[in-house]
Amino acid sequence: MTQQGAALQTYNNELVKCIEELCSKREDLNRLIQQEEAEKTRLQHDIRVLTEKLSRVNESLARRLSARADFDRTIAETEAAYMKILESSQTLLSVLKKETGNLTKATEPRSSKDH
Repeated sequence: MTQQGAALQTYNNELVKCIEELCSKREDLNRLIQQEEAEKTRLQHDIRVLTEKLSRVNESLARRLSARADFDRTIAETEAAYMKILESSQTLLSVLKKETGNLTKATEPRSSKDH
């Protein structure tokens, strides 16, 4: 029976050792899990902060794009109106030169040949 008792004691010691190793590995794994959970929490916070920032940037960008479109429209309308003014000025100058020429001819003394 002593041999069986010794064998049982050996098995018991090995079993206790195996259980202790498993407990140690579980604790190591638990530490890794806690680290990853902490990292996950940090990442979720960062994502939330970045999502809010992205939303604000998108809103600002939309306002600025709209303002730029307003500028583009105003510039185009102003340039078109300015071109009409230039065309009118050119026409007016042409008419004025023609009329000035006609008035000059009309006010010149007539030569003796004209009589």
